[in-house]
Amino acid sequence: MDILLDILNEMVKAHPTSNFVNSLHQQYCNRGGLSKKQLEGLHSKASKTSGISQGRLATLEAIIKKKPTRERAAATITAPLPAKDEAVGKMIKAILDKYPQHKRLLFLKSKFDNNENITALELAEIEKFGKLLLK
Repeated sequence: MDILLDILNEMVKAHPTSNFVNSLHQQYCNRGGLSKKQLEGLHSKASKTSGISQGRLATLEAIIKKKPTRERAAATITAPLPAKDEAVGKMIKAILDKYPQHKRLLFLKSKFDNNENITALELAEIEKFGKLLLK
């Protein structure tokens, strides 16, 4: 005995033009089941319909309570952006003031301005350029 199918058939008879009821009936016939939210919507609509017995509504309510409630996961905590090292920014600016077309430093400055990680190798490179070019 399929209570859900009986309720859906009674709802289709009571509301033949309802798109909601027709789509639930079609989905139940095709897939063999409904989600918890769909069942809750069916229950609210069926409780307003007079032709459905209270026993069937109680069974539908029990089916709804038996289904698991899926909740969205909490927002993930993103790692804080690394703090900008202002000394590196000042050194890049000083070198670019003296040599504004230095391609490697222009690239590193764009990384610095976009809050991208500057690796230890790139930091060593900036310091090397500072020692060579800022005498």
